[in-house]
Amino acid sequence: MKLIIPALVCLLLAGMWLQDVDTKSMHVPSSNCCYMTVKRKISPKKIRCYKHISSTCSHENRLILKLTGGLEACVFQKDSWVQAYLKRINPCL
Repeated sequence: MKLIIPALVCLLLAGMWLQDVDTKSMHVPSSNCCYMTVKRKISPKKIRCYKHISSTCSHENRLILKLTGGLEACVFQKDSWVQAYLKRINPCL
């Protein structure tokens, strides 16, 4: 009986600690994958930088453009307008 109470307290504290752990450190954020791709040209004034999608994503040959206002857009890397923009836009840090 004396051992059950400390064991339950430890389990309770462990459960509370796991809720406080930052979940982003435990998996690849979904923002590193593309689910919908923009097919129309985006104004270069709206693009801040670009990044490659995560290697764990199922789609290849796509980039994520970081836009003004905190938005993101997925585009096909091989589109001619994307290739032209890549010469003028820096990668995201």
